Amino acid sequence: MDNHSNKIQSGIKENILPFFLLVIINLFVGSMVGLERTILPILGEERFGIASASAALSFIVSFGFSKAIVNFFAGNLADRIGRKRVLLIGWAIGLTVPLLVIFAHAWWVVVAANILLGMNQALTWSMTVNMKVDLAKPDQRGLAVGFNEFAGYLGVALMAAISGYVASSYSLSPEPFYIGIGLVIIGFLLSLMVQDTAQHVNLQAIQQDEESGSLSTKEVFKRTTWKNRNLSSSSFAGLTTNFKDGMAWGLFPIFFASGGLSVGQIGTVVALYPAAWGFFQLFTGLWSDRVGRRKLIVSGMFVQALSLWFILFVDTYPLWILGAIFLGIGTAMVYPTILASISDVTHPQWRATSMGVYRFWRDSGYAFGALAAGIIADALSVYWAIGLVGALPFLSGLISMIRLDETLNKKPQ
Repeated sequence: MDNHSNKIQSGIKENILPFFLLVIINLFVGSMVGLERTILPILGEERFGIASASAALSFIVSFGFSKAIVNFFAGNLADRIGRKRVLLIGWAIGLTVPLLVIFAHAWWVVVAANILLGMNQALTWSMTVNMKVDLAKPDQRGLAVGFNEFAGYLGVALMAAISGYVASSYSLSPEPFYIGIGLVIIGFLLSLMVQDTAQHVNLQAIQQDEESGSLSTKEVFKRTTWKNRNLSSSSFAGLTTNFKDGMAWGLFPIFFASGGLSVGQIGTVVALYPAAWGFFQLFTGLWSDRVGRRKLIVSGMFVQALSLWFILFVDTYPLWILGAIFLGIGTAMVYPTILASISDVTHPQWRATSMGVYRFWRDSGYAFGALAAGIIADALSVYWAIGLVGALPFLSGLISMIRLDETLNKKPQ
């Protein structure tokens, strides 16, 4: 047992090959979302005649709730049956998504496909981030999560741009979704090659030897949602971040189209936001390992709010590009940092479960954001929907400033 433990080492450098294989896998995971990012809001309007904003955004609602609920179970499932199995199940579900959209004869089929996309994303993305955290040392968690989220959102951005180009060159469907079939097959084959990280989790648990190692799922849910001030502040920050993203996903293409931009220009702006979000996470994750988590989370929430309001108050293509980049930077400041902060204060034995609860709240933000944005846009206007949604990250920044402790090097609770 001791000899075997000696062979298992924590650290990115010590596990460089499995670590970077997981980075590449998450590039394909993110690409599955990017495939839809530019196309679906326009597809709903043009092909299926969806005029109501709340009806058009129903595909994001189905995606958000599905991803959120499966996230909740994915972490606990991973703690019980292993990360790799959950990852492979996620890819198997993913194959149904492009096929359903290709053969969709009605909008409800697209909404159903997005329920399955949410399940795919919950199982695959959750596992890539958990496995990277398992491999990393405690002071490398920000870097590990930063790499994971960078790869995922690079995939989102690349495929948002590529799908927009393919749609403008051919048609909105089926051509872009043929790419999706290839993405799933490659992602599944790469995931077969990855090693499970259960031994690294067990080693960390032995090293920490914490008496709080075993907790019920119910207790972890309570701690992550309200009982623990650090975990609950992180959960609210994550929820409001994705609340804003659910709105942006659904309303940005419509908002920019009403501003006179072409489909190609909309694709560029819509792609630059997750591109900046993805790219800057390489630096913000590492930065949080140096300066701490709290500063980045608080300031990142404020940057998101101010960027949304900036996008509303300008009306030219170059300035919208600038606003999208800053919105991505604000999101990048908080996204890997919150996950690293949760890893700081949770025990290895229930870390994946807590991350699952956090991701449940964070990704339900997609659904709540799309629902609220659709209702406000129908009742008032798209302009008002974007402006009001911007107030939530601002509020979350204030709450994090008051309630969130610095968690870097904090003893797990």
